[in-house]
Amino acid sequence: MKNTKQATLLGAIICLFISYSVIAQDNPKLSDAEVASVAVVANQIDIAYAEIAQKKSKNTEVLKFAETMISDHNAVIGQAAALVKKLGVTPKDNAVSQSLLSDAEKTKKMLNSKTIKSFDKAYVDNEVAYHKAVIAAIEDLLIPETDNAELKELLTNVVPALKPHLGHAEMVQKQMSK
Repeated sequence: MKNTKQATLLGAIICLFISYSVIAQDNPKLSDAEVASVAVVANQIDIAYAEIAQKKSKNTEVLKFAETMISDHNAVIGQAAALVKKLGVTPKDNAVSQSLLSDAEKTKKMLNSKTIKSFDKAYVDNEVAYHKAVIAAIEDLLIPETDNAELKELLTNVVPALKPHLGHAEMVQKQMSK
């Protein structure tokens, strides 16, 4: 049973990395409106994962991490919304945002299927993988594809905020493995 659960989580993580790899290899040309959509979607996805954690977890560290994810990612969405309004840009759905949403649906199903006992590890492992993939996507895809200086600055400024999220998730992951 344990191996099946680990395989499910590993499968979800592999899907996330494969999606990012395919996106990165294809190096899609994204407009600023499409970049804005991807940025907003990525933040919404992590909020959704954290909301699942708030419902399922009883672990204080996991709940604290989930609360931070909701707060911080909502703040980034707020900054992005203010910027796109200022620029008169409407985020535009695209293949990258659709791929992220598709993978997120699979991950949410996986997280929701976990027992309370196995949920925390699955959630934290996913958060580590997700933050690594999102940081790489921002640095390697979104920033290079962005033409608007203010949008590029917002994306550039988000990365230093995401790295502590990754560090926090890795810390919780390490504590859980003890």
